[in-house]
Amino acid sequence: MYEQIVYEVADPVATVTLDRPAVLNAWTTRMGAEVKHALAAAERDARVVAVIITGAGRGFCAGADLKDLKAITEGGGQAAAPVELDADPGDPTMTELRGTYTWMASLRKPVIAAVNGPVAGMAVPIVLACDLRFASDRASFTTAFSRRGLIAEWGISWLLERVVGTAHALDLLFSARKVDAAEAERIGLVNRVVPHDELQSFARGYAEDLAANCSPASMAIMKRQVWQHWTTPLDAAEREAIQLMLESFTRPDFREGVTSFLEKRPPRFTRIGG
Repeated sequence: MYEQIVYEVADPVATVTLDRPAVLNAWTTRMGAEVKHALAAAERDARVVAVIITGAGRGFCAGADLKDLKAITEGGGQAAAPVELDADPGDPTMTELRGTYTWMASLRKPVIAAVNGPVAGMAVPIVLACDLRFASDRASFTTAFSRRGLIAEWGISWLLERVVGTAHALDLLFSARKVDAAEAERIGLVNRVVPHDELQSFARGYAEDLAANCSPASMAIMKRQVWQHWTTPLDAAEREAIQLMLESFTRPDFREGVTSFLEKRPPRFTRIGG
């Protein structure tokens, strides 16, 4: 089914690998459709507690495919073949977070970017739409847009400022300079930097810890709260949190969380699927 990604499920993790290593996994319309289709499958699969997105070879994603960019400069539009992969993953109530690539923020399960190498151009907002970013010490980041005569594309002006702050966001957008993994961690662009050979095991270990100890229903609700509350006044966010807290008291996961703690055993939370 997939030509440009590899999709694998090994309970409790689904891994999506961008798989065009000869061109640093440059993004195409087909790749975008395949990623969306795969994450829809992960969302339905009760085995999957978290999703990891990474790249094959030495890079994560070089941004838009150069053939597409060249076609646009020549007035031919994007050089994209039709893609017949119908999928609409994510929480439909999170309407403001369901854009062309920002839809990953609405997925009901945690999405982790395991950044194994360079990230450029439109791949930066795609990574920012993930919930967590773990990076290899070989990773690097560049927005690239200003050096191609472009603007802050695909929601990056909204995402980047909220992740690293206004001053860092404008620096990275204006200059399009390359940021190495250490600086990315220092400014908050990534959560953690780990040795390159440990990246995949670290990301999987993190996801396995979530599966072993945390309620999938709780994580789904908290994810929606955090993403949506970026644009919600504090008083409204607090009122909603109180209502959600009261609702959580009635769910089996609350009973299991308390009981397992008192009985000093691992919790057995119900997973999300269907």
